[in-house]
Amino acid sequence: MLTTLIAPEKLNAHLDDPDWAIIDCRFELARPAWGAGAYAAGHIPNAQYADLDGDLSGAAGPRTGRHPLPAVAELAATFGRLGIDAGVQVVAYDQGNGMFAARLWWLLRWLGHGAVAVLDGGLQAWERAGLPLSTRVVTRPVRRFEPRAALSEPLGTAAIEALVAGGDLARGRRLVDARAADRFAGENETLDPVAGHVPGAVNHPFAGNLGADGRFLAPELLRERWLRTLGATPPAQAIAMCGSGVTACHNLLALEVAGLPGAALYSGSWSEWIRDPQRPVARGA
Repeated sequence: MLTTLIAPEKLNAHLDDPDWAIIDCRFELARPAWGAGAYAAGHIPNAQYADLDGDLSGAAGPRTGRHPLPAVAELAATFGRLGIDAGVQVVAYDQGNGMFAARLWWLLRWLGHGAVAVLDGGLQAWERAGLPLSTRVVTRPVRRFEPRAALSEPLGTAAIEALVAGGDLARGRRLVDARAADRFAGENETLDPVAGHVPGAVNHPFAGNLGADGRFLAPELLRERWLRTLGATPPAQAIAMCGSGVTACHNLLALEVAGLPGAALYSGSWSEWIRDPQRPVARGA
């Protein structure tokens, strides 16, 4: 069972395995239709497409963030439609850095499915390895996906409000924001109407989990970087967030690769936090 990352060469050996499901998660926030078009133009053989907005998120509303979690029953139905059940090894990939594939990785773990890995380096690494692409659209036989006990937990905005109000982010909990440093500081905001970060949060941009080749850093180097970010906070007391609960999953994956498991996801993240103008906002590094 693979639970974090997989190399292109290893995936290539399992393309025709009926108990392996390959899911293409390519997406662009500024061009939501791009991923499906890219999939149609060429994808890893036998991969199916899962859309961030349509498959891996619920419907956004006036009090939610941009990518709220789907209802459990709806998500389980999506996984079953993709041919996933308890006996299936899932591999997720996107265009490169894993930010969208990690969302699927976390969602499966949320519903208790541990056999899920992200293609390290994404489609870029696959193509660099000289491996084939296909334009054939496949549909796996539907399976019955039964949710089990969660392997990763989400936290809602009310829980974060309580931690901020009680000073717990300075006394043992650590809220880690995956956005780029300029967005965290409130100096550059192009996606959300309010700039800044949750008071007491610290910044660990998800891009810092990767090397220049777009693949995850070695576990020991990830561990060293993450221990600096966590300080005295045990990993199980950490909470990952970002703009809408997507790139935060990349940080959660990096923690698992580093051997520092147990952190939770603030699923609504910044875009939900700012829905209420009464919630405090901090700016600066």
